Amino acid sequence: MEATMAMDGRGSRPASEENRGGDIDISVDVSVEKATPPLRATLAAEKNTKPPYSSAKMALQNIGASNSDDAFYRYKMPKMITKIEGRGNGIKTNVVNMIDIAKALHRPASYTTKYFGCELGAQSKFDDKTGTSLVNGAHDTAKLAGLLENFIKKYVQCYGCGNPETDIIITKTQMITLKCAACGYVSDVDMRDKLTTFIIKNPPEQKKSSKDKKGMRRAEKERLKEGDAADEELKKLKKESKKKGAVSSKEGASSKRATSKKKPTGSDEEHSSPPDSQADDNEAAEDDGVQWQTDTSAEAARQRIQEQLSAATAEMVMLSTDDVTDKAVKKDEAAKSVAKEIEKPTTNDRLIIEIKNMLKKGSNSGEVGSFLSSLAGSHQEIMDAFFEAMFEGVGKGFAKEVEKKKNYLDAAVEGEESQLCLLRAIETFCGKCCGDAMKEVALVIKCLYDGDVLEEECIVKWYEQGLTGANKSSIVWKNMKPFVEWLQNAESEDEE
Repeated sequence: MEATMAMDGRGSRPASEENRGGDIDISVDVSVEKATPPLRATLAAEKNTKPPYSSAKMALQNIGASNSDDAFYRYKMPKMITKIEGRGNGIKTNVVNMIDIAKALHRPASYTTKYFGCELGAQSKFDDKTGTSLVNGAHDTAKLAGLLENFIKKYVQCYGCGNPETDIIITKTQMITLKCAACGYVSDVDMRDKLTTFIIKNPPEQKKSSKDKKGMRRAEKERLKEGDAADEELKKLKKESKKKGAVSSKEGASSKRATSKKKPTGSDEEHSSPPDSQADDNEAAEDDGVQWQTDTSAEAARQRIQEQLSAATAEMVMLSTDDVTDKAVKKDEAAKSVAKEIEKPTTNDRLIIEIKNMLKKGSNSGEVGSFLSSLAGSHQEIMDAFFEAMFEGVGKGFAKEVEKKKNYLDAAVEGEESQLCLLRAIETFCGKCCGDAMKEVALVIKCLYDGDVLEEECIVKWYEQGLTGANKSSIVWKNMKPFVEWLQNAESEDEE
């Protein structure tokens, strides 16, 4: 848009020029050469003016509305700058400096853009290539700034100390947490928010830890050392090959000189071989066709000993050989007996086989108790074998399997002693299986507690015995500690 300025002799400007700014671009159709000196300076300054948002780009504010009055707060971010683009149904709000704000908050710019869209009920899009952040509709800067403050409270600031230096961590159970780098507090984000699904589908890039960086540096150093060692070995091999080549060339030259100096002397008789030597050669050729072998069996060795030694010494040697053979026979027998013992199934294996056969027949939970009582073995051995036969090979999803088969376990448990045997069986099973089942041991005990298979007193008693027993360093007790504390707190509250 162009406007012509009418000026008097003093170079005064009309009111339309004084109100310039915003989105209206007013160009002055006046030449600088013809204007008066005061006006020349004004026009030159107006030619060098920047857009209205360039000066605001450098303005910073404290992160978090609660820290806005703190002049010495070190966590800052740029003030939001918005620009409305388009007309009619295609009108959009462009957050010009969204990338700078996202960098200051240490969050992807797509998160903040998506949050605006979720809260305003409008479509939003962030283009990674151009870096533009667009929200459909015309929205005020103050309104978007308020939404940004809510985003900072939910997804940036620590819930414990309020520090914005946090990292987004997505757990294995698809829960979002914020880990504070200042106080170490782990904040649980409300998963009912719409943005959480977008964050789970588009997780933030994981920063390389100091351990990974150190490992990469060590690997790089080792690689350089190996390369230097290989280079040194190649140099040594080249030097040795050069030395060998020089020595061989010298020897060849000396041998050539020696042969050239020799002269053929003597008659033909001296050169011809004698008849005796020819006969010896023929005999050697005949002997070459014969293969000589020595009998190394025990009987041949005894015969040779008897022939070479006297009668007394021969008897002594035979006695010693008999002792050696007797020792070898005894060793073979001992090895065979050990192998037989190993091949024999243990009591636990025998019980597991019998219980599996019973379960394959399709026995119901009512028949389990009578069958287990008929088995030979101690109560603990039978319970260990029963639990292992029921859940053999189970890792992840251990608690769900126990929930399905808790009726069988209920039929096997009759009193306090059998409950303790079941708890010890769970402990031994977790010690044998993989770590996934070990993680779910507290869920398994809670499932049996809720199903009235186990009582509170038995669980606490088993836990206290385990902490002071031989297996006190097991991870089972660490995983069980929160559940046992919950039981004890619930009991104290009931008493009050």
